[in-house]
Amino acid sequence: MSSTLFTLFGMNVVSDSPKLACDKEPNHPPTIQEYIEFLKNQVYSPSAVTPGLVPDSEVKIQCQVRARIPTTQGGEMYLYLYKNNQDTKEHLAIVYGDDIRSKSLDQTWENETIMNRIVRGAYYGRLQEVVNDESRTLTLTEDQEQYLEEQQAKAKNEWKLLSDPPMVRIHSECFTGETVHSARCDCGEQLDSAMEQMQEAGRGVIVYLRQEGRGIGLLEKLKAYNLQDLGHDTVAANVLLSHPADGRTYGIANAILKDLQLSNVNLLTNNPDKISQLESFGSINVVKRKSMVPRSWSSPAITNLSEGGSNTNSAMPSPSLLRNELTRSESPILSGASTPRSEMDKYLAVKVKKMGHILDLPDDLKP
Repeated sequence: MSSTLFTLFGMNVVSDSPKLACDKEPNHPPTIQEYIEFLKNQVYSPSAVTPGLVPDSEVKIQCQVRARIPTTQGGEMYLYLYKNNQDTKEHLAIVYGDDIRSKSLDQTWENETIMNRIVRGAYYGRLQEVVNDESRTLTLTEDQEQYLEEQQAKAKNEWKLLSDPPMVRIHSECFTGETVHSARCDCGEQLDSAMEQMQEAGRGVIVYLRQEGRGIGLLEKLKAYNLQDLGHDTVAANVLLSHPADGRTYGIANAILKDLQLSNVNLLTNNPDKISQLESFGSINVVKRKSMVPRSWSSPAITNLSEGGSNTNSAMPSPSLLRNELTRSESPILSGASTPRSEMDKYLAVKVKKMGHILDLPDDLKP
C-alpha cells in the first residue's frame, strides 16, 4: 500500500516501497535534495538496449529520440535526434505534421517496455497526462499501463502517411547566422523562413545537419571571416585556408528523409548542387524547387510595409526585421561604412556568381 513519504512544495511524494521511507524528525522540513534522491530510486527498468551502429562506407542512421516542441509563435513541431555511423554528431529533423514518422524510431528495441518507448518518443498520437501528485514515479500502475497500451494501439491503427510531397529544407548549422545574427550570411533568415512556411502549411521537414561553415567547422569559419575583412570573398577565403569552397555532403540528409518515409519532396533551396547530390542517391525525387529570396532583396515588400501593408513574402521572418531594414535604408550612410545589407549582398552575390546559386541579382549587383 502506498504511503506519503513527505510533502514538498505542496506535492505529496508517495511510494509503496518501505525502504524509501524518510528517517527524520517528524517536524523536519523536507528538502529538494531529498526529493532528488527519492527520484533516483524511481528510474524505470529494465533498460532498453540501444541498437548499435557499425562504422561502414554505407551511411546508416538511427533516430534515437523525438519530442514535441511547442513554439513561441503558437505552433509546434517534433524534434527528431539522429545518430549515424559516419560521424559522432547529433543531426536533427524538425518535423511539422503528425503523419511524418521515423521508421528507425518505431522499431522495437531489446528489453523495451511501453515506458521505454514513451520516454524516447516512439509513441503514436498525443500523450496524455497520466501522472499526478500521487504518482511521481516512472513505474506505471497496471491500470496506467493498460490504458496507454490501448491508447497506443488505437492511435497506431489511425495513423496514415499522406501522399502529397511535403515541403523540405536541408539546412546546415550556422551558429553565426542563427544565434548571433551575423549579417555575413542569410542562413538565419532562411531557417526562420522555412520554419514559418512549414508551420503555416502544417506539414514539412527541416533536416538540420551539423556541418558549420559549409563543412569546415566554426574554428576555420572564423578564420575565413578575418580573410574576408581583408577583401577576400567567401569562396576565396575557404580555399586560401586549404578547404573546398563548399565541403557539405548530403548522404546523411538522404538517409534521414528515407527514414522519415519520404520519396517525393518540394525542396526549399537556391543551391542546384544540393538537388543533384540529393537525387544522386536514388531514394529522393525533388518534385519542385522553391526559391528562398533574401529579405534585403525584396524591396517591394519593404515598400509595401512602409505604406502600412503587411508582410506577404514567405522569405521574410518578421515585420519587425523588415522595419529595421526600412529604417536602415532611410538613414544616411557614411562613405565607406559597412552596413548589414552591404555585408549580406557581397556574400549572396558570390554565391550566385561563383557557386551557381539560382537567384536573380538586383540591378545594383549585376556585372
